[in-house]
Amino acid sequence: MGKSNKFAWTWTIKEEVLDDYVKLHEEPWQEVLDEHTKAGIQNYSIFQNGAQFFYCFECEDVERAFAYIAESEACNKWNAITSTMVKGSFDFNRAEPIKPLREVFYLK
Repeated sequence: MGKSNKFAWTWTIKEEVLDDYVKLHEEPWQEVLDEHTKAGIQNYSIFQNGAQFFYCFECEDVERAFAYIAESEACNKWNAITSTMVKGSFDFNRAEPIKPLREVFYLK
């Protein structure tokens, strides 16, 4: 089995803001989408299971992408809002803002 260039993680959203969190992602800010594209993030999907969300994207250089997003004014504004909604933090300026899941299988 080889490794892919896919990355994933999960977050649990606080019940009292669940609808607001979903609405934000149904109508995302264009500048945040543009910044993710500039960072090299592609094929980004978010799946919902109740209050748990599963995030998956592809990226050739995830460290560079996360560093780019950490410096993005638009992404920092977005993350300031969404970080209050998750049990955890989207703040890319933290030492460990997101813990990617370990890929254990990849079928090309």
